[in-house]
Amino acid sequence: MPAHSSYDLAIVGGGMIGSAVAWWTARDPAFRGRILVIERDPTYARAASTLSHSCIRQQFGSPVNVLISRFGAEFIRDFPRWMDDPSAPVPRLQSFGYLYLADTEDFAAVLRDNARMQNGLGAATRILSPAEIRALWPFMEVDDLVCGSHNPVDEGYFDGATVFDWFRRKARAMGVEYIHDELTGLDLAGGRVTHLRLASGTRVAAGTVLNAAGTRSPQVAAMAGLSLPVEPRKRLSFLFAAQPLGQDHPLVINPNGVFARTDGAYYLSGYTPDPDPPADPDDFAMAEDAWEDLVWPTIAARVPAFERLRVIRTWVGQYDYCTLDQNAILGPHPEVPNLLTAAGFSGHGFQQAPAVGRGLAEWIVHGAWRSLDLSPLGWDRVLRNAPLRERAII
Repeated sequence: MPAHSSYDLAIVGGGMIGSAVAWWTARDPAFRGRILVIERDPTYARAASTLSHSCIRQQFGSPVNVLISRFGAEFIRDFPRWMDDPSAPVPRLQSFGYLYLADTEDFAAVLRDNARMQNGLGAATRILSPAEIRALWPFMEVDDLVCGSHNPVDEGYFDGATVFDWFRRKARAMGVEYIHDELTGLDLAGGRVTHLRLASGTRVAAGTVLNAAGTRSPQVAAMAGLSLPVEPRKRLSFLFAAQPLGQDHPLVINPNGVFARTDGAYYLSGYTPDPDPPADPDDFAMAEDAWEDLVWPTIAARVPAFERLRVIRTWVGQYDYCTLDQNAILGPHPEVPNLLTAAGFSGHGFQQAPAVGRGLAEWIVHGAWRSLDLSPLGWDRVLRNAPLRERAII
């Protein structure tokens, strides 16, 4: 049960995004209010924050996403300073890079265009010929390719679990209150949320409410009469052992969408189901034939050493998938201005949490995007049906 009957900020969802916003807001010297975080499952057993592959990349097709990820890398490298704690660890950032593969001239043109934009914003993306790919990774088959796009700097895997843990730990240390409960309704008056109703029977007042409920964010929006274009979508993951390749395997995205990368002593692979219908937010069942029919044949064709391997673990996670354009929806809705949204990340949330948390905290405390203009990801594009398309996604 909450310790108080009213809060300046109530956050629905205590995962990576909700906790990032809580920490950044509490950290702001201009904020002197109370923050409540409502989390339906404090074990996070099936949360995207727990099941994430914890990847980070700068190879996006939209400038705002590139800038978000560039700050994310800066945040990770200088983590103790941002945490205001010299005892804080520096989370590992393993820069083996993403390697997008093009087997058509059309997609090669997309990768080249994206690389020019990314380079202009300071990213180290490079376009590689098949011969250059083979020279860098001799274990890889490249005869079907036109080119690849690879960034070897601040792109690959990061220790997101440590970042998530410190967001929550430091938020609590600064007075943020976390409770185990579930939102069941919102009370509105004059076009604003006034109270949150919880499954425990508690009713709390809030000046600002943040919807960071992940795959359940559409239900939260609907409580305020809003339609949020977000659906749960299943994503399949396979951890396997194979003979050592002698070097890191970059995060290779094959033309059919199957990907694979180094994962410590093992390798990690996955793909997007096709078809890719919306799922129940409690559905984590694995597709029975996915590995044998598609994933293994694809990765073994690209890396013949993977013809012999041993599956260690499989699991299913869920994206809060933005059906408009696979990009996050951030900030206030004009019809309910004190209900902010942070949802629809479509698999990017873990890596985008540092910048998005900072930006939303600035909006909550100061009423504007300050450090980084996140307005391209706002509700305006949703209401105008003007998607901000990502042209190279997983």
